[in-house]
Amino acid sequence: MTDQRGSSTGGRDSTQPVDTDAPQPPEIYDPLGLYAADPERSRQPLRALWDPTAEPEAAPSAPRKRGVLRRFVTTYGWRAYALPVLVVLTVLVGVDAVKGGGNAEGGAPGLGRLSQRSANAGIIGAPPKGDVKFSGDLPSGILPDGGPFAETGTGAWHLVPGTGAQVGAGQAHVFTYTVEVEDGVDTTALGGDAAVAKMVEATLANPKSWTHDPRFGFRRVDSGKPDFRVSLTSRQTTKSACGFEIPIDSSCYNSDLDRVVLSEVRWVRGAVAFEGDIGSYRQYQINHEVGHAIGYHEHQPCETDGGLAPVMMQQTFGTRNNDIAALDPQGVVPSDGKKCRFNPWPYPTG
Repeated sequence: MTDQRGSSTGGRDSTQPVDTDAPQPPEIYDPLGLYAADPERSRQPLRALWDPTAEPEAAPSAPRKRGVLRRFVTTYGWRAYALPVLVVLTVLVGVDAVKGGGNAEGGAPGLGRLSQRSANAGIIGAPPKGDVKFSGDLPSGILPDGGPFAETGTGAWHLVPGTGAQVGAGQAHVFTYTVEVEDGVDTTALGGDAAVAKMVEATLANPKSWTHDPRFGFRRVDSGKPDFRVSLTSRQTTKSACGFEIPIDSSCYNSDLDRVVLSEVRWVRGAVAFEGDIGSYRQYQINHEVGHAIGYHEHQPCETDGGLAPVMMQQTFGTRNNDIAALDPQGVVPSDGKKCRFNPWPYPTG
């Protein structure tokens, strides 16, 4: 049927021939009328839809290659996140082991290198002899006020009777020791000779002392030849036995005498750095000098500013590196401004 202008109802000139061989758009089965509003959609390939009433999804883009990281995560799942953390922790533990222990605030400071006992010779713990002039007016090294002490003694020591069971595993060596007091040193105000011996014995038996290391063991004896003699000694005899060039009271280990020489004046008065804590200072005296006797010959600096001082630091002179460096400019302690807190134990957190 045509209108009066000779056109078909489809708007095509009926006089034009129809090319029956030209390709025709396919018939779309569209019972819901999804494509009626958009003829262009009728030219898209048919796709299965989960929800036939929903808008069709955009045509998928070309697949992208997954990166190495994405493939790793897909393969290992949650382990892909845990593995990097474990690697970091392993590295940190290894670094800490190489450094010989940490010294974060409240942590355990290092001890330094352990020397062979056969290398012991002469005075251990005294500054090197030479032309260096040491300062004697260091504020942190002055002797605090306190009770009386013996300026001089006879130069001979008497044994304090008493023995004890072994403490510590002693896998490498069990050190035998005696406790002795120099003749002329009156220990009455200190509780008597027995109280001095008890302090030494209790300190070495403490798990924060050297027995924390299973290589070491200790046993107190009162006969025979011990490995070393822990000896409370007068001021002048201490200077003679230790050969100090530093004009400040301190203690030492004299390997020629097999004697741990504990300065009685320091036993009575303590040290400025210990802020009046005489008990902790006496524990430090024992642990520091016995440390020299068992092989820790070298002194240590403050490692971490604000952390605990190493027991092998010369805390009698102070806990600031700058102070100790001023006493011995050629020594092992750098003048780097670090200051530690006093500490009497080799393993304070053990």
